[in-house]
Amino acid sequence: MNEQQHLDTLTDIKRIMERSTRFISLSGLGGVGAGISALVGAYFAWNILEDRSSYDSIARGGGDLLVIRLLMIAGAVLVAALSAGFYFTWKKARRQGLPVWDAAARKVFFNLMIPLGAGGLFIFGLLYNNQLALVAPSCLVFYGLALVNASKYTVTDIRYLGYAEIILGILALFNLYHGLLFWALGFGVMHIIYGTLMWWKYERVPAE
Repeated sequence: MNEQQHLDTLTDIKRIMERSTRFISLSGLGGVGAGISALVGAYFAWNILEDRSSYDSIARGGGDLLVIRLLMIAGAVLVAALSAGFYFTWKKARRQGLPVWDAAARKVFFNLMIPLGAGGLFIFGLLYNNQLALVAPSCLVFYGLALVNASKYTVTDIRYLGYAEIILGILALFNLYHGLLFWALGFGVMHIIYGTLMWWKYERVPAE
């Protein structure tokens, strides 16, 4: 066996070990789909909150109907984003001949859910206490922490998206009347940029 064959064997072993410890089927197109869903949701939310009086009404503890409408938009965005992510990830895993739900995928899921679960309960607490201006920053920070926490079990690129979400969330804390803008940047624009880069790096078929 010559040197090149040894290198090829080592590369194959490394690839097998990586597949067993990391979930590598995340699709960049899923990120793009999630980002587009978030921007569409932000557009409808902006139409609801287009004048400052809507923010003031919510901040005073009123505007229950507005809050319900915003929560419905957020729920629709979540369903659309998860559907896009699952579909494109399933499609990529099928193309690679890999299972979607294996040990590595479970590790990613549970490491995501710990910060996301805590963040969800924290945000429900904010809603309960009418601290609605803090919802957008909290969403970004907890989501960013979840991505960083799960990044050790999947492609490491996702960690940088997590850092960006955390930074945007902290900035949003100092610009509470622009929370929707930061939310759209974090969940919309950043996801599209991240998804495009991921697709280009891992999924694009080079031209022959």
